Amino acid sequence: MQKIFITGAGGFIGSHLVEKCVEMGNEVVAFIHYNSRNSWGWLESSEYKNKVKIILGDIRDYDSVSQSMRGCDTIFHLAALIGIPYSYVSPQAYIKTNIDGTYNVIEAARHQNVSNIMVTSTSETYGTAQYVPIDEKHPMVGQSPYSATKIAADHLALSYYLSFDLPIKIVRPFNTYGPRQSARAIIPNIISQILAGKTKLSLGNIDPTRDLTFVKDTVNGFIAISETEAFNGQIVNVGMQEEISIKELAELIAGIMGKEVEIEQTNERQRPEKSEVRRLFCNNEKLKKHSGWKPEYTLEQGLAETIEWLSAHQSLYKPEIYAI
Repeated sequence: MQKIFITGAGGFIGSHLVEKCVEMGNEVVAFIHYNSRNSWGWLESSEYKNKVKIILGDIRDYDSVSQSMRGCDTIFHLAALIGIPYSYVSPQAYIKTNIDGTYNVIEAARHQNVSNIMVTSTSETYGTAQYVPIDEKHPMVGQSPYSATKIAADHLALSYYLSFDLPIKIVRPFNTYGPRQSARAIIPNIISQILAGKTKLSLGNIDPTRDLTFVKDTVNGFIAISETEAFNGQIVNVGMQEEISIKELAELIAGIMGKEVEIEQTNERQRPEKSEVRRLFCNNEKLKKHSGWKPEYTLEQGLAETIEWLSAHQSLYKPEIYAI
């Protein structure tokens, strides 16, 4: 049993990771963004919430982070601002959360001699694929303020491995989807519009391709990376090594739901031309070769489970509003 500290624990991937770590018999400290409602995010409805120590704090505050992680053996750092469209509106918010927040985690870990630290990156750091499938040696290109801050956070974390021998691993998930995902993401966006009875879907650019990984497979990837000491000081991709265009994805989802839809591309939902990441296609060989990880869900299986969950939680989504 380990004592595990998870930042971003009330979020989409974070809440699933908390539950998996509890199922594995670990003691979990869940760090959730402070709010006046004392909301625990997605952990509010979790069957495991009474088995977790929940702390509300602010990833941008060193004291809050440092005090909360005391006595922990392993850290999963997931807390971040992730919405790409909002990063065009408020780049500084992303700098303070994604870069300063990562500094607070790794600096506190350094002073507390934490033995295992995993920092969450994103496939957006690669920008549009310069070759496929994208391996960990692919150049990093910040095509949005969001991705630029994640690149900076990754390099900062790796510098702590090189400078202070801090046992840091960088996990780089490709597009994760599943129950609890934000309405800002493409899959819940499409599903919620169809559930609301829309036959004409409002989408952005439908030509880019993405490598889509079900959240349970992503979480298992995180744990496999964390448990593999050979990954210290390294970047490791988590993805399916498959790609699908947004247009094909919308058609696939509609087919699974038994609906016929049209697609309307709207300007407000499209990224600036030079900021659009046109192709993401993961090379997952490094993870598979050095750990026991392999995906358990096909895209169709993951989508079916996601559709079922969203159907039962329609009231949490606002498909008539474009949320940046």
